[in-house]
Amino acid sequence: LVNNAGINRDRMLANMSEDEWDAVMNVNLKGHFVPMRHACAYWRDEAKAGNPREARIVNTSSGAGLMGSVGQGNYAAAKAGIVALSQVAAVEWGRYGIKINAIAPSARTPMTTAVPAMAEMMAAPESGFDAMDPANVSPLVAWLASAEAQITGRVFEVEADQVSLADGWQHGTPAKAGDRRWEAAELTEVVAKLEAEGPKPAPVYGAQ
Repeated sequence: LVNNAGINRDRMLANMSEDEWDAVMNVNLKGHFVPMRHACAYWRDEAKAGNPREARIVNTSSGAGLMGSVGQGNYAAAKAGIVALSQVAAVEWGRYGIKINAIAPSARTPMTTAVPAMAEMMAAPESGFDAMDPANVSPLVAWLASAEAQITGRVFEVEADQVSLADGWQHGTPAKAGDRRWEAAELTEVVAKLEAEGPKPAPVYGAQ
């Protein structure tokens, strides 16, 4: 099962309507969950009947879901939700032989080229390798859908001639108060130290 449906309704959050929020959530996030649930029900029944399948699900997230994207709060939230959904489903459904991964592709599509700045950046060259050709994404999808793919619960970024594993939130090294709760006034110094010593977050796309 390859889930690839998506729409955007780009707007700054303060100006975004509830309908624009709901439309993006329904198509992007719910649009992944519903077919996943039905596919799992079939594969689970097959496994319980002694007919396990080489079951694979590939979900489509986005760099916006991994890093955030200014002017796309609804889209970024939905695409981040697809990552979390994929990770949870990979654990819950692994017992039935279902392997689930997500991709965050960058390519020229009707949705990306609807944004003038993106259309210019992703235009096909007159000659040579077309880095933004969506066909560049297809081999990874085909491999993840195959029996060769034994990996599950991961997110792949794919663009042009590049493929990489994206790694999400990790637990940071904690500051400890010592068997007591922190006082609010203490946290200014504590948080400054945590921020200074911790890894720097990747910038949100479009941030100045």
